Amino acid sequence: MAANKSDFLDTVMGYVNQGWDLAQDWLLSPAAWSQFALLVLAFVIAVAVSRKLDPLLTRLVLPPKDQQSMLASIRRFVLVFLPLLLPLLAYGFTAIGEQITRSMFGSGAVIAFGKRVFLFLAARALVHKIIRDPFLKLLGKYVLIPAMALFALGLLAPLTAFLSATVIQLGNISFSVMALVRGVIAGSLLFWLGRWSNDQSASYLGQKEELRPATRQLAVKAAEIAIFGTAFLLLMSIMGINLSTLAVLGGAIGVGLGFGLQKIAANFISGVILLLEGQATVGDYVELDGGEAGTIVKMTARAAILETFDGRWIVVPNEDFITTRVINYSDSGSANRYEAPFSVSYDTDINKVPEIIEAAVSKHPEVLDKPFPPDCELRGFGESGVDFAVEFWVNGLDDGKHKFTSDVLFLVWNALRDNGIKIPYPHRVVEFRNTPPAQSGK
Repeated sequence: MAANKSDFLDTVMGYVNQGWDLAQDWLLSPAAWSQFALLVLAFVIAVAVSRKLDPLLTRLVLPPKDQQSMLASIRRFVLVFLPLLLPLLAYGFTAIGEQITRSMFGSGAVIAFGKRVFLFLAARALVHKIIRDPFLKLLGKYVLIPAMALFALGLLAPLTAFLSATVIQLGNISFSVMALVRGVIAGSLLFWLGRWSNDQSASYLGQKEELRPATRQLAVKAAEIAIFGTAFLLLMSIMGINLSTLAVLGGAIGVGLGFGLQKIAANFISGVILLLEGQATVGDYVELDGGEAGTIVKMTARAAILETFDGRWIVVPNEDFITTRVINYSDSGSANRYEAPFSVSYDTDINKVPEIIEAAVSKHPEVLDKPFPPDCELRGFGESGVDFAVEFWVNGLDDGKHKFTSDVLFLVWNALRDNGIKIPYPHRVVEFRNTPPAQSGK
């Protein structure tokens, strides 16, 4: 390691000395001065042309504000790269000047250096003015700009050679520092691209309302596995790792799943079955055998997350949906029946009660006429009054944001009061037997 470091320093010092000698030659050479002049001329022309092209391209490419089509989005995306116009034009004009100087003087070292400087300015504009993603901006700031600066100075090639020659030994495994750096950079880009692709595919599939929710969830999970699996394989290939060695790793994982990860494997397979069969999906209100009840707000590879009416989240393993009894109320537009019990006084003409109550409950905007309209039934003769119950059908669940039973009971109360029907109070008759004789006064 020390020898490699010494060789690298000697190489760097050699390049520094060569750079100093080259700078002296440039200062004393007419060909170098002509190349400097061409560089300045190319930059001035690039500035003038970019000032003319910038507003022209903006007018031609920018779509109207009210256009939201895919073509309009592409046109707006193209305009983001306008800050690259100046350095790229300067690079192009400099390349033309390089051909002239090489044909006239047989040398183009100065103008080639200028080309590399313009590429560095283009990379800097890309990072500071175009990239908006925080991760890519960080990667560009600490990787792309330094790399382009080294390239402009002619130091990138010796640094790459030094890192490739520096080998790290870990037991029987050896790899160069350059392979590690390349793996870190490529891995970061690949997995950022995988995350972005996964978000885009999830958004696209989520808009396909013609598919069942379970099918959409399964498609999203399959796309996620395919994207990140491909990214992982590409990363292994970039780092130079033989993919055949993954067979050993796959066997070890298989043994681990067979012994230590049985529950995780069972929950994962149960989640796939749930997504395929659609027995429970996001948006359904379910009640499990263990008493857990709530609306499914998210389904992961391992568990489903239920949100109760009081805002709490319950994490239920997917296996519980397969191996236990689950009541699915399907709160996705399905009709459910509820009833509201009440009592009336024995002095009431009970033959009029059903008609009064059914008419009152039918006025509720959420009460359905199908599959059945409101039905008031006589349930029995209680100790204090005659017991009734009104059955009604609604879309949704009678809790949380929907208080159907409460609303119906208000309607029942107002209807009984408007028709002079009393709701009885509980009362008891107490009889006293063997009353002692009254004592005579003195």
